[in-house]
Amino acid sequence: MAEFVDTAQLHVKAGDGGAGSVSFRREAHVAMGGPDGGDGGNGGDVWVVADRNQASLLGFRDHPFRRATNGGHGKGKKRHGAGGTDVIVPVPVGTVVSTLEGEFVMDLENEGDRWLAAEGGRGGMGNARFLSNKRRAPAFAEQGMHGDELWFNLELKLVADVALVGFPNVGKSTLIASVSAAKPKIADYPFTTLVPNLGVVRIGGERSRTEFVMADIPGLIEGAAEGKGLGHQFLRHIERARVLCVLLDLAENVSTPPEAQLEVLLGELGEYQPDLLDRPRLVIGSRHDLCVEEPPSGLVDLEISSMTRDGLDALVGLLGALVSQARAQEVEVDDSTITIHRPAEAVVHVVRADDGAYEVVGKAAERAVRFNNLEDDGALDEAIKRLERLGVDRMLSRAGIKEGDLVVVGDLEFSWWRDATRAGLNVDDLPRRRRKEKEPS
Repeated sequence: MAEFVDTAQLHVKAGDGGAGSVSFRREAHVAMGGPDGGDGGNGGDVWVVADRNQASLLGFRDHPFRRATNGGHGKGKKRHGAGGTDVIVPVPVGTVVSTLEGEFVMDLENEGDRWLAAEGGRGGMGNARFLSNKRRAPAFAEQGMHGDELWFNLELKLVADVALVGFPNVGKSTLIASVSAAKPKIADYPFTTLVPNLGVVRIGGERSRTEFVMADIPGLIEGAAEGKGLGHQFLRHIERARVLCVLLDLAENVSTPPEAQLEVLLGELGEYQPDLLDRPRLVIGSRHDLCVEEPPSGLVDLEISSMTRDGLDALVGLLGALVSQARAQEVEVDDSTITIHRPAEAVVHVVRADDGAYEVVGKAAERAVRFNNLEDDGALDEAIKRLERLGVDRMLSRAGIKEGDLVVVGDLEFSWWRDATRAGLNVDDLPRRRRKEKEPS
């Protein structure tokens, strides 16, 4: 039997973009054919998709790496590089993604939800793209951008209709084995169940059949909300349950009375997540066949025995009714609708590095200077124009930069300077058309 794994790590590496080509048309009887370098292809993306066919995160435990392919380089005769192949990473429905520092990133709670975990680098433009009336023979091209490379934590929170909650060895595994086809490990010692078990319960006939998923949650003890007894690892699987089925042990030799069991269980649920106490729930007296003294009146909604099957049909009927009611109250979502999540584009901004340099951060700024040869006057002029269009000069001025300070943009480093002739605008130096607009009427 495959092992159930509900926590893992994921390393994603998107493909790098291909480099643009520097090429010129060379054919017989064609003088000065001009630039014909093609563009590089975009790198492949890495998508994480919620898939109901995935039961656990076992596939990531020993193999967390998922990598997309790189884009092809551009070639002469305006031949563009091929795009990289995207990678689809299926995860169980209910997977929560966070950073290694624990910051929440994404919750894939519905079948088919897609999240762009790593975006492929854009391919560079070939020199044919930089042809203009002033630049007839551009001898430079863009380099491809690097694809994103990131680590994430994955945490599975089971999506079940009914969650069985109770002390260790209260009979949860025996119950789910009795009402479904699940085959959990059953033994006469506490914490026999160390991972959740899922079972599908079917009630009714062919025309009026109702199905719901029941989750056997490992036993909770006092202090579970604080992490005692691996409480956090168990409690998170209760978060998405529509209905709670609280089992109290009625056996004669139980050390904790049923009233105290209920108080501890509800206390731990409320301390972990207060709204769990607002969920529909049934309080069930388990192992009734071993009971000598009846529980206090009104303590339990129903008494059952999974061994003798006494009360199981009534229990399944009550749970089915509560599940149907909870489903009806939920907002109807079209099954054909798939939610696609993309990270917001990072805004270009300036940060002060530890060594005093001014670092311009953002993909748009990095792409602005990503040329194969920045010693080329044409490439340098293009880079400066791009940075000005992004407003980098204004950002640096607001950040307090001074003459001679170091500026870092991607792989480019340069000293800041400002030409005195461009420090301000003189009305007399403006073209005639602009001067008329500036002069008062």
